[in-house]
Amino acid sequence: MNNPPYYKKIFNDILDRKYPEKRMKCQKLLDKENLTHLDVITINKLIFGDKISPEDDKFSQQHRFYSESAIIQMLKYQYDNKVSNSQLARHFKLSRNTVARWKKHFTITLK
Repeated sequence: MNNPPYYKKIFNDILDRKYPEKRMKCQKLLDKENLTHLDVITINKLIFGDKISPEDDKFSQQHRFYSESAIIQMLKYQYDNKVSNSQLARHFKLSRNTVARWKKHFTITLK
């Protein structure tokens, strides 16, 4: 069985070695017992910002995987903030088709 990466350790090492000044921004999320996929994305943005090259961004975009709970959190974000599929896709760097497919598949779960 594949074990997921231990993101807390990874992010703590990055913060200790390269970005100690950003620890306060990330500490609340790192103190959580379990990090969700969305927490990992948020911490990554807090540490590295949007400094990713377009080639790296495209590569990572093609290789992302979201758990069912992460998908449901994103769809709840859409519902709570009353944003369109396009706005949700831009916010989480997804395709509009992916959002539409998720909505069809997880509609019953949200109600």
